[in-house]
Amino acid sequence: MADYFTPVGDIPAAVAAARATFRSGVSRDIAWRKRNIQAIQRMVQDHAAEFELALHKDLRATKWWSTCVELPGTLEECRTALKHLDEWAAPRKVASPVVLLPASSYVLPEPLGVVLIVAPFNYPQNLLLMPLVAAIAAGNVAVVKPSEVSEHSARILGRLLPEYVPEACVVVQGAVEETQALLRERFDLIIYTGSGAVAKHYLRAAAEHLTPCLLELGGQCPAIIAPDADLKAAAKKIAWAKWTLNHGQSCLSPNHVLVDAETEPKFLAALKEVMTEFYGKNPQTSPEISRMINERHTKRVAALLTDDLDIVVGGQVDVSDCYIAPTVVRVEAGDDVDVMRDEIFGPILPVVRVDSIDEAIEMVNDGEKPLGLYVFTGSASVADDVLRRTSSGGAVVNDAAIHHGNHNLPFGGVGGSGMGSYHGKWGFDACSHLKAVVHKYGTDPSLRFPPYSEGDLKIFGLLRKVGIDTGTLWTIGKVAAVVTVGAVAYSYGLIPGM
Repeated sequence: MADYFTPVGDIPAAVAAARATFRSGVSRDIAWRKRNIQAIQRMVQDHAAEFELALHKDLRATKWWSTCVELPGTLEECRTALKHLDEWAAPRKVASPVVLLPASSYVLPEPLGVVLIVAPFNYPQNLLLMPLVAAIAAGNVAVVKPSEVSEHSARILGRLLPEYVPEACVVVQGAVEETQALLRERFDLIIYTGSGAVAKHYLRAAAEHLTPCLLELGGQCPAIIAPDADLKAAAKKIAWAKWTLNHGQSCLSPNHVLVDAETEPKFLAALKEVMTEFYGKNPQTSPEISRMINERHTKRVAALLTDDLDIVVGGQVDVSDCYIAPTVVRVEAGDDVDVMRDEIFGPILPVVRVDSIDEAIEMVNDGEKPLGLYVFTGSASVADDVLRRTSSGGAVVNDAAIHHGNHNLPFGGVGGSGMGSYHGKWGFDACSHLKAVVHKYGTDPSLRFPPYSEGDLKIFGLLRKVGIDTGTLWTIGKVAAVVTVGAVAYSYGLIPGM
């Protein structure tokens, strides 16, 4: 056990403390939520250099990644929540069916309770703090477990979160044993980012208490290149999403490219040119390339470079440096090769030859639903066809992975790539119970209560059949008002006769 791990025997008390804070009612106060979100903002801003250094020690993170992706994403989530929290938390009025009148109806967001957040190693700060902001915004208290694989980030989060948000968050540090102890406790929501295999353990544990889960799991995200695509632009964006974004260790990383045989050589030529332009002739010395998280993961990905692969560029491995060169391999559709069996989660990019867009779509649909799907084409109809005939957590046309940066969009998976979504209001709603409320007032009509005459039943049936609600009545009222005003104006000669 590492020296900073939480003793297993202390974990039940830690969760109980979070539960006690929630039951005190303090987190229901909107001002409390805002203060804690502002505290997270200050923590990131006050210790930005320490966070960047930790990320560099964990993953050899590039300056661009730490200053433009990891920390800014958290700050943007804080700003969005602070700007819209009053609106998100307010009752959401909806129409009432006429058979329920007199009444008003609304949706009341309420906090779930204690939320468990388990972060991955690849974005160890961002993917802990962003869901934490959502949980706090919705009025919950969180128990967070940083990734022990990214030790330096785990240590700084474990030190600073209790200092900045002591009421809103309890930090539990550890690995498998500590996680198992956590999962024996009862939570009101579990947010887990990681692999599908591990997610199944979380679902099994959650089932014991019927706890809902928000799972962000990644998958084999494909990039489909149509014959009419701008190949140089496609090569730039795929290279950026594959290697600049954490060297393939991203749930949204393009896992492979699907391209027809005629377009393939032109795309490969453009890609090789872009790789040299971005990372130089020796990418190992490039400041734009990060590293694999550790030697074990380096060996795992390197083992995919089997002798039967057609390596177009790259392939160099330095395990002691946790380095695998940006690598492109050529694969035929249907090839039974290790590199195509599972999510790669590393810097190898298979380029798969297919006969057509239709075959590319079939390959996507034959596998698990990916977290992201990317289609490059100059034709809106081709893009629409791909989006309509495939299913994925999110999709981007003529770029890759960038939908993660839009806090107005839900971010999450479907099927094998996860369940639920967050970011912005979507995160607030995911961490809330949206309670249906009907507020009755006044006196009910007598026909509501028994005994019911044949006439009463006919009236009920007619009202149900017509489906009038307060929204319809409001519209009818507005139209009637306009007609009345027009009639009065006409009677006084204010509107010329026809």
